Amino acid sequence: MKDLVALASELQSFMEMRKWRYCFIGGLAVQHWGEPRLTRDLDLTVLTGFGGEAAYVDALLSLYSPRIEDARGFALQNRVLLLKSEEGIGLDIALGALPFEEKCVSRAQNIEMLPNVHIKLCSAEDLIVLKAFASRERDWADIRGILIRQGTERLDWKYILDEVTVLAKLKEEPEIIARLTGLRQSDL
Repeated sequence: MKDLVALASELQSFMEMRKWRYCFIGGLAVQHWGEPRLTRDLDLTVLTGFGGEAAYVDALLSLYSPRIEDARGFALQNRVLLLKSEEGIGLDIALGALPFEEKCVSRAQNIEMLPNVHIKLCSAEDLIVLKAFASRERDWADIRGILIRQGTERLDWKYILDEVTVLAKLKEEPEIIARLTGLRQSDL
């Protein structure tokens, strides 16, 4: 975990120097908001908007190695830049532009992950939305862990359900809403 937090801090400094808007999502956020689990990579969203992605991609490629052939082209087409650190830690960087991504980054909080090391993490609610949208079994297990650790009564369910509803419609998977509602109402 120390290696991940150190890498996150390094990457965060790089983005802060450029005044980029970003937040860490995925496994690192799960470590704080949910049930801790093994994670071997960093996931984050960087707000690039539509049309300005290339400058962000090129700057990040100057700092880290690509994980795939033509990572630049893949990122510009799929809005995810796949990099790795010198130590081989994977970096999955989403090129954000959607209204939800803007909200997610705006709502992010600086969380002390190690003594005197603060990392900008998405909120627990935004992490639930992201995980529900991804909708893999690992994501549902992470949501369950977040609900257990945070307590369902402490979360802003109106916000969560509003955002999940929009994204589930976009993905044409309304069953995501039913599964999330069922998990919320379960005994966990």
